[in-house]
Amino acid sequence: QVQLVESGGGLVQAGGSLRLSCAASGRTFSVYAMAWFRHAPGKEREFVAAISTSGGSTYYADPVKGRFTISTDNAKKSVYLQMNNLKPEDTAVYYCAATVRPYNVLSIVQTKIYDYWGQGTQVTVSS
Repeated sequence: QVQLVESGGGLVQAGGSLRLSCAASGRTFSVYAMAWFRHAPGKEREFVAAISTSGGSTYYADPVKGRFTISTDNAKKSVYLQMNNLKPEDTAVYYCAATVRPYNVLSIVQTKIYDYWGQGTQVTVSS
């Protein structure tokens, strides 16, 4: 079992920044990858960013490339999402996710491979 708790969401003006945090506990030693997804009203939950806990490779959705950065701490007990130059279209509930399955790297952007999810944190970007 892995427990995930997000924090750091809030209201920010366009062009501003936020840093989301996800604290992990439980069987974190078995986690293969951690990721951030977001869910906006009327849209499907979509991939934002992911990081491999073994090699540290990162992956980003096209709309956030160059603006968002995913990272972990030295102990890999937390995952972060630094969001810069925020846009109104970034408004959504952001979820932290983790998987203990050794999936191929090509599957790291797929919602279905993640077994554990946080409760979500709201990010609202005003115009």
